[in-house]
Amino acid sequence: MLIELHIKNLALIKKADIYFKEGLSVLSGETGAGKSILIDSINLALGAKANKDIIRVGENEGFVELIFTLDEKRKEKLKAMDISFEDDILILTRKISTSRSVCRINDETVTLGKLREITDTLIDIHGQHEHQSLLSAGNNLVLLDSFCPKELSKLKSELSNDYGELKKINQKIQEGIDERLRKREIDILDFEINEIKDAKIKENEEEELEQVFKKGKNISKINDVLVELLSELENESIGNNIRDVFDIAALDDSLNVVVSNLNTIEDLISETIHYTNRYLDSLEYNEREYDKVIERLDTIRHIKSKYSNDYHKIQELLKEKENRLNFLKDFGEEVVLLRKSAAKLEESILERCTLISAMRKEVAATLTGKIKEELEDLNFLGVEFEIRFTKKDKISRDGYDAVDFLISTNPGQPMKPLQMVASGGELSRIMLALKTVFASSDDIQTLIFDEIDTGISGKTAVKVGEKLMNISKGRQVLCISHLPQIAVMADQNLFISKSTDGKTTQTNIDLLDKEGKIKEIARLIGGNNLTEGVLKTAREMIQEADSRR
Repeated sequence: MLIELHIKNLALIKKADIYFKEGLSVLSGETGAGKSILIDSINLALGAKANKDIIRVGENEGFVELIFTLDEKRKEKLKAMDISFEDDILILTRKISTSRSVCRINDETVTLGKLREITDTLIDIHGQHEHQSLLSAGNNLVLLDSFCPKELSKLKSELSNDYGELKKINQKIQEGIDERLRKREIDILDFEINEIKDAKIKENEEEELEQVFKKGKNISKINDVLVELLSELENESIGNNIRDVFDIAALDDSLNVVVSNLNTIEDLISETIHYTNRYLDSLEYNEREYDKVIERLDTIRHIKSKYSNDYHKIQELLKEKENRLNFLKDFGEEVVLLRKSAAKLEESILERCTLISAMRKEVAATLTGKIKEELEDLNFLGVEFEIRFTKKDKISRDGYDAVDFLISTNPGQPMKPLQMVASGGELSRIMLALKTVFASSDDIQTLIFDEIDTGISGKTAVKVGEKLMNISKGRQVLCISHLPQIAVMADQNLFISKSTDGKTTQTNIDLLDKEGKIKEIARLIGGNNLTEGVLKTAREMIQEADSRR
C-alpha cells in the first residue's frame, strides 16, 4: 500500500508531503491547480520517461519519493527479484536534473528496467497506458483462469508435468538422432570411463601420498638436522657438567631439586638419542619409490582437476557416464521406447488442453456478461465486450489458448483490444468495470484512477463513486475527480490549490478535515459561491454516502 508521497521542485510543486490512508482517497481541486502533476510525479517514481522541463523553474533538480508498506505476497515477489527491504517498507526515489536521472530502491541505485519490473507488482494507474496490469495481454489468461473452478488448477498441474516430461524425452531423442555426434560422444565417454577406472583412486589416497612426498622431498634436510642434534646431545661436556653438579650437591642439600631435574633431563637426552638413532637408521632414500609417488600424485591430481576434487563425486560421475554410454550404445532400441512414451504424452497433453480450453470458454461466457453489465452501469450504452480465443502455434504449460479482451464502446464500431481504447476517461471507466469484476483475483494493492469522470454526470457518476468505494474495501484506491458524487465516497479527501505571491506560483496539497470536506463538496456542486443551501446539500450527500459503507 502507498503510504507516503513526497515531491520537491516538480512543475508548480515546490514541496509536498502527502500521507495516504487505506480505502478510497479522492483528490480534487481547482482547474489548472496541478492535479495531473501528482500522477506525473508518481509515474516518474515508477520509472516513466523523465523530461527536464518538469523541473520547477529556477531549480536545478526535482525529486519524488514513494513509500509503500508490503504485504506477504509483495515481500515474496521482491525477495524473488533479489530486492532487500527492512520493516516491511519499500522506498522508491527518483531524482531528475538537467543532465541526468537517478532511480533508487531503498537507497540502492537501480536501472529504469529494474525499477519498472518491481513497480508493476505494486501499483496500477488508469487513465494512461502505463502500469496497467489489465492492459497486459499476458495477464488475460491468468485473470481468466483465476475465475475457473478448482478442477482447472489440477488439470493445469497435470498438463505442466506431462509437458515437462515430454520436453525431456524429446531432448533425449534429439541428442541421439545425429549419428556423427552420437559416435563422437561414445568415443569421449569410453575414454573418460577408462581414464577414471584405470586411475583406481582410493579415498584419502592423495593426502597420504602428500605426507610421503614431503618426507622424500626433504630427506636431506631432515638427516642433516638430526645428525647435528645427535652431535650436540652426545657431547661429553653436557655429561661432565651434570656430574659436576652432582658432586657439589653433596655440599648443599638445597641443590637436591636441581639434581632431581638433571636426572630427568639426563634420561630424556638418553631416550631422545636412542629414538633419533633408530629414526636415522630407517631413513632411506629410494629414488625409484619416490618417483612412483610423484607419478601417482600427478595421476590423482589430473583426474581431480578434470572431473571433481571430491572422491565421492568422481564415483557418481563415473556411474552417470556409464549410464549415458549404455543409453547411446543401445539407442536404436531406446529411441523406439522413447517415441512411444512421447506419443502417449502428446495424446494426454492434447486431451488436457481440450478440457482446459472448454472450461475456460464456459467461464469466459459468464465473465463477458458480468463485464458488459458493469460497463452498461457506467454509461457505456450499446457496449460490446468479448473474450476472444485463438489457438497458439505451439502448446505450452498453460495449454493452447491465447486470450484477448476486446471491446466496442459504441454501436457500429469494430471490436478492438483494450490497449487501443483512445480516451483516457473511457479507459479509466473500462478499467473500473474490469476491476470490479476481477476484484477478488487481481493482485495489485494500490489503484489510481485519473480522468475517470470525463464525460459523465448524474446517476453514472454515483455508480462510479459506489464502485470505487466497493473496490477500496479490499485495497487502496486513489482517484482524481471533479464530481461531488465521487468525492463524497472518499475515506480521505485531499484538496489541490494554486497560490502566487506575484513572482512565483506554486501548487499546494491539503488534507481536508470533516468541515473542509463539506466545503469542498459544496464547491464541486455550486462553484465558489458557498450558500447555506449548497452546504446543506453537501452534508446530505456525505451522510447518504456514509450510510452506504
